[in-house]
Amino acid sequence: MSEPDPTASGADWFPEFEVIPAVDVQDGSVVQLVGGERGTGNRYGDPVEAADRWTDADARTLHLVDLDGAFEGERANADAIRAVVDAVDDGVNLQLGGGVRTTADARGLLDAGIDRVILGTAAVETPEIVGDIDDTHPGSVVVSLDAKGGEVVVAGWTEGTGLDPAEAAARYEAAGAGVILFTNVDVEGQLAGIDREAVARVVDAVDIPVIASGGVATVDDVVALKRAGAAAVVVGTALYEGKFTLRAAQAAADDVEPQA
Repeated sequence: MSEPDPTASGADWFPEFEVIPAVDVQDGSVVQLVGGERGTGNRYGDPVEAADRWTDADARTLHLVDLDGAFEGERANADAIRAVVDAVDDGVNLQLGGGVRTTADARGLLDAGIDRVILGTAAVETPEIVGDIDDTHPGSVVVSLDAKGGEVVVAGWTEGTGLDPAEAAARYEAAGAGVILFTNVDVEGQLAGIDREAVARVVDAVDIPVIASGGVATVDDVVALKRAGAAAVVVGTALYEGKFTLRAAQAAADDVEPQA
């Protein structure tokens, strides 16, 4: 575990575009939901085995989500997440969301080895939490903007907020977010393809990195998101279902330039 860098910023996390494997945990197992709906999707085994699989394939970052925490409002898979943290080499970045609701929770996770905390519901309900965490752990806050029908949703994707994702992204950048995670829940887990324009709108609204998520089905989708200006993409179902390999997606992305 490294000490917080007082000069760090979100831009430091992604010197190059990254393909980030998702390790979403429900009831202690890896699960990929469909459309963000609880009880949907497939199970893919032990989280540590999944993490090992992706780090063996040269993942630079792992995206960890406590799905039970996202729905219930408090972290429920702490033991499974801790096992992943303990198993992963120091050179791999870890970002964690789902049930992180207070400044103390976030700081505790960051001090325990998580590199970035993902805030969704907490950022909407108490926006000041973003700046509070950034004060002690600069650049470490990822604000998650999950969108259904063009509206930001929270509480495990069950409650609308009336917020436009691009406008919300700009608001949270000003509040101290180091990174924006934009997930199109409408296509999440469906292997139906991405909504490039929705991602581009969020990218255009901020100067901090934007991680895209939702709907990736092909390597071409990954390339399109890089060209749209995303700093990284989180991929779950497509990787677990073997639609393409992590190395192939990263290599394809490395071969193209982002759109000017």
